[in-house]
Amino acid sequence: MGNCFSDVGGSMAAVGGTAASAATGNQNDAVDNYLKSRGFHGLFSQIELSFSATNLRDRDVFSKSDPMLVVYIKDIDGAIAEVFRTEVVLNSLSPTWITKYTITYHFEVVQTLLFHVFDVDSQFHNIEVKMLKLEEQQSLGEASCALSEIVTKPNGSLTLDLIRREESVSSTHSQHRGKLTVHAEECFSSKTTVEMMLRCLDLESKDIFSKSDPFLVISKIVESGISIPVCKTEVLKNDLNPIWKPVFLNIQQVGSKDSPLVIECFDFNGNGKHDLIGKVQKSLADLEKLHSGREGENLFLPTLVGHDYHNKMLRSKLFVEKFSETVQHTFLDYLAGGFELNFMVAIDFTASNGNPRLPDSLHYIDPSGRLNAYQKAIYEVGEVLQFYDTDKRFPAWGFGARPIDGPVSHCFNLNGSSDYCGVEGIQGIMMAYTSALFNVSLAGPTLFGHVINKAALIASQSIANEARKYFVLLIITDGVVTDLQETKDAIVKASDLPLSILIVGVGGADFKEMEILDADKGEKLESSTGRVASRDIVQFVPFRDVQSGEISVVQALLAELPTQFLTHMRSRDIKPST
Repeated sequence: MGNCFSDVGGSMAAVGGTAASAATGNQNDAVDNYLKSRGFHGLFSQIELSFSATNLRDRDVFSKSDPMLVVYIKDIDGAIAEVFRTEVVLNSLSPTWITKYTITYHFEVVQTLLFHVFDVDSQFHNIEVKMLKLEEQQSLGEASCALSEIVTKPNGSLTLDLIRREESVSSTHSQHRGKLTVHAEECFSSKTTVEMMLRCLDLESKDIFSKSDPFLVISKIVESGISIPVCKTEVLKNDLNPIWKPVFLNIQQVGSKDSPLVIECFDFNGNGKHDLIGKVQKSLADLEKLHSGREGENLFLPTLVGHDYHNKMLRSKLFVEKFSETVQHTFLDYLAGGFELNFMVAIDFTASNGNPRLPDSLHYIDPSGRLNAYQKAIYEVGEVLQFYDTDKRFPAWGFGARPIDGPVSHCFNLNGSSDYCGVEGIQGIMMAYTSALFNVSLAGPTLFGHVINKAALIASQSIANEARKYFVLLIITDGVVTDLQETKDAIVKASDLPLSILIVGVGGADFKEMEILDADKGEKLESSTGRVASRDIVQFVPFRDVQSGEISVVQALLAELPTQFLTHMRSRDIKPST
């Protein structure tokens, strides 16, 4: 079978060791389908982790320790699963392991990694590492961190203190166990992007009194045969010969240039039930050939004939007007260049939430410690974004309430200060929120314009100071916005700034009118002066409780933030430092 060890210095490849494996995480199907129905797609970056340690404890009598590293992932439920083992490095207290671990980075969730270093006893030196029984090996120490903590370091390296498990619980001063360094590097394929401009000719009209409003959805086909949307175009009104704006596809996201893709052309309907006009199935390599040959591909429409579906060939054709392949800066490149995401929050204190002292209020603080919907939304967004903000000092506001001895305010500092709006960490937001409930009188109406303008002012000042910051404003509300046009004006104005807005609706209100602020519905926002938003910066979602083990809808919506970040940076030709 051969041994599973490298030399003392770790410069030779392991023989018979376990290969680096990818952990894709457990995406919740319900949330995944919810996002797909809205056209969302997250950030899919493959991260290669490499490991080294220094000053490990020597557990051997006549020689130095023979260390091996085991990596675990803690899931949303807290369950821990082993995902990777390195080779064993002989006689070394400062090993550099050769075997790398590849993991899929999900921005929208906290991916907790656990590391455990073992000294492998000499009697097991001829056993393959994956067959070793860990309970028979001696522990040299443990450490843990979030993947976000590693990728946000400018050099992509994070050094952790190793401790013993019993020390992590019972002692505040653990003994010296050495240090573990984890280095993250984005796989090159994650950076290769294809830009395509697509058009159709002679589409069939699905509408009775007007022409179709076509848009394209591009999906990849996975091994099980199902298609997963990865990209979509904008909707073009009343157009049977549409030419869409360029779309960008990450090759890592679709698999490879030879992976099969389905391009579906739909007629947009406001009720969400879009009519399929036709589709084609081609790989990126096929689409590149269509472009170079200046040829079109006929669309087909699955048609029921008897009990079977047959593909009816249409006269409509798909053309590839532009096809180019480039290596682009990724979200992780910007993080490595020192860019940050800064979290801001605005909370609805209007009277429709109910008396905070009564259990049926949306603002009720449960003595048992159970979080209300506002607290859950703050925590679920904040726990993800906090790793991307170095000082973890978050602006926090309230709106729709009357501070003591004052008029109704539509943007007041949650901490009660008249001078500054920042609070320390997520716990600081929670404490300021609880305190504010007993220091203001709930009032109304529900106005967003003031807090959006306040956030936009901070973002614009950041540009003036040439700070490498991008801002995320979380607005949590229980009702429909009253100042809809003023809110539209504020959003359109802010669309040029490094700012994204996440609106979470809590309670049982009908939030349909709110969805007009979310440009994913097909139409871009327009201000009262006729100016159109330069990009989509708003995501709206009604909050709902999730079952144990699921990714919340709120966190899943965060998956869109890296795309919004990159859209802003690329439109302004802002590049990460190298």
